[in-house]
Amino acid sequence: MAGGDPQYGVVELAEDGGSHPETVSALTGDPLAGPVQLTGERRELDSVRLLAPVIPRSKVVGVGRNFAAHAAELGNEVPATPLIFFKPNTSVIGPGDPIGYPPTTNELSYEGELAVVIGRICKEVPAERVAEVIFGYTVANDVTARDLQKSDGQWARAKGYDGFCPLGPWISTHHTLAEAGDLTITTTVDGEVRQHGSTALMVRSITELVVYISSFTTLLPGDVILTGTPAGVGPMLPGQEVSVTVDGIGTLTNLVTRL
Repeated sequence: MAGGDPQYGVVELAEDGGSHPETVSALTGDPLAGPVQLTGERRELDSVRLLAPVIPRSKVVGVGRNFAAHAAELGNEVPATPLIFFKPNTSVIGPGDPIGYPPTTNELSYEGELAVVIGRICKEVPAERVAEVIFGYTVANDVTARDLQKSDGQWARAKGYDGFCPLGPWISTHHTLAEAGDLTITTTVDGEVRQHGSTALMVRSITELVVYISSFTTLLPGDVILTGTPAGVGPMLPGQEVSVTVDGIGTLTNLVTRL
């Protein structure tokens, strides 16, 4: 974000070959909508405000119970077919944005996840072409009002409030499918580790999920697939800071605030 106007940019690693991003180069245009060009403007990363790296044009597609240990900790079986739900694009917020704690719930939970960002319109994608439709990967927190999830029976309200889908801090576009399928996910609350798992433990792989989801709904550029959360989900309270880290991508941090 520069000069008050949202703008896309390329996050760059330190010139000395370090692993930590330090600068961002501004782009013209939208990488998910068409050609882009570097403007020549470069800023220090800590001098800009990072927004959600993508606002889905149509939908966020969630996958429930895609880690066996997570299903078990909530007393559920792993479903015979992928358990799919939707979150509205109005639930998306960025790094540093507050997660609002609605007065309608008494049990708000974090769920750290790897998110897949779709890069092209697609339907009925065969397994061998899944890599072609993925733009990149980011970090997500699938915020869930656990008590509403239980009482409602369906998950639209429990997972669909404004602010219930933090995404960021950026999109990694260089990971292969194989690499994305073996990344460590760690969630902390006020610095204390609550989740520590790996995408290698997903019941269904990224490829399987894209094939299944695209079999019944058209995916559009900018759509996001949340691939499921490892074991260790639990409550977060107003005033607490929740961070989700996917190794090799980045850390997404948000503060919980009472609405």
